[in-house]
Amino acid sequence: MTQDRSAEGAAAGPWSNVRSVFRALTRAWESLPGNIRGSLLMLVSAVLFTVVGVLAKLMGQRYDAFQVAFFRALAGAVLTLPFLMRGGLGAFRTEQPVLQVVRTLLAATAIAANFYALIHLPLADANAISFARALFLIPLAVFVLGESVGPRRSGAAIVGFIGILIILRPSAEMEWAALFALYGALAVSAASVTVRLLLRTDGILTLIFYSGVASALVLAVPAFSVWRAPSPLDWLMLSLLGAIAVVSQGFFIRAFELGEASALAPIDYTRIVFAGAAGFLVFGDVPDLWTWIGSAVVVGSTLYITRREAQLGKKETPPPPIAPPDAA
Repeated sequence: MTQDRSAEGAAAGPWSNVRSVFRALTRAWESLPGNIRGSLLMLVSAVLFTVVGVLAKLMGQRYDAFQVAFFRALAGAVLTLPFLMRGGLGAFRTEQPVLQVVRTLLAATAIAANFYALIHLPLADANAISFARALFLIPLAVFVLGESVGPRRSGAAIVGFIGILIILRPSAEMEWAALFALYGALAVSAASVTVRLLLRTDGILTLIFYSGVASALVLAVPAFSVWRAPSPLDWLMLSLLGAIAVVSQGFFIRAFELGEASALAPIDYTRIVFAGAAGFLVFGDVPDLWTWIGSAVVVGSTLYITRREAQLGKKETPPPPIAPPDAA
């Protein structure tokens, strides 16, 4: 009997040590200030978003952007299904069906536009333009939500849009991908505004259904019209892309639950640096001087908007990527 207990103790010993280490790490993590935890999660999110961008460009060399975007949306739908099943039929009911349809279309087209931009633009350019979503929120909040915005934030938004023009450098030869990137930022902002309206009547599960499952169904139509059967390795890569995109968004959203927007926003902008490095190392893309200048203007203006919101006693959260985006 004693030998049996000793054997059980020896077998349980390694697992007991693992649990002890895990509990110690959990206590250490929870003891950190919210802004520190949020910043670390935001940094992880920025790295993962960069990985998604690299995978998207690699897969975009062999598959249409719609097909790549569909895998991103499909991963979001699959990972949210357990929550929807737990909620029952209530997840499908909405008090504002027209607005839910609008939000679904915004979510689906934003995913497609963002992935088209990631595939066809240098990663640094696509990421820099995506930050215009914070700028679009200013006019949308005024005209759709009826919020009042002071001259300082309005001026900062105008300066930010000038930065976007510097990056785009509009001309007859301007790439369609740049316009898709700009539309993706607008659609993300518009979808975020519709969330504020929908939360007045509908629950979180309903929003998850329409942004996740319904968006995947919408994207399935154009994706299968250009469908090319992936190889087994590409199935794995495309599935991995979608899963990492969803996880990175989870880190992004959780970061803003833990920390203040004014502290986290600078960390989010490291995505431009990571994207520039990844684009150079993997694809040989070298962002030009105008891209860096325009990015600096956009970053500076959106940081000012975020800090101004904090000074006014509001917690301004940049719109999270859709469904649950993507910088990508």
